[in-house]
Amino acid sequence: MKKINEIFYSIQGEGFYTGTPAVFVRFSGCNLKCSFCDTQHEDGIYMSDEDIIAEINRYPTSHIVLTGGEPSLRITQELIRKLKDAGKFIQIETNGTKLLPEGIDWITCSPKPDAQVVLSKVNEIKVVYTGQDVASYLSIPAQVYMLQPCSCTNTEEVIHYIKQYPQWRLSLQTHKLINIR
Repeated sequence: MKKINEIFYSIQGEGFYTGTPAVFVRFSGCNLKCSFCDTQHEDGIYMSDEDIIAEINRYPTSHIVLTGGEPSLRITQELIRKLKDAGKFIQIETNGTKLLPEGIDWITCSPKPDAQVVLSKVNEIKVVYTGQDVASYLSIPAQVYMLQPCSCTNTEEVIHYIKQYPQWRLSLQTHKLINIR
């Protein structure tokens, strides 16, 4: 049984897959306490893998986003296998502080200040920019490096930074900008 905060269908609002229809599986709980966290994830109900997949299958997309909180605290190799058997494309949004099961199709790592990333390879680094030094995150092998304003409050600062350091790309929280979940 896994504690699930919510499962909902929307479009991916940030990062590499912005605009992609996806089912979001938000796991309860996190191992970090970030001052800028914009997600209420503590509450939830316990669901079996079969219950999770049944809820996911209510929607017409195969793109699944495992998010939280911190999903790496709750996911198992068994859940990943069952999602793959159901024909799902699995994306995870993780802080990178815990190892992940095999079989995840796209790993979005959003490293946090003062937290050690233990993943040696990810697909996407997506950093919430609050003015911190982000150069060290370029040492984590990834296909794309995204810099995201903190809750849309410092967008001009992020654009200025990206223009100086073009290995970064801009990630906007479009779901907030267009007022969808």
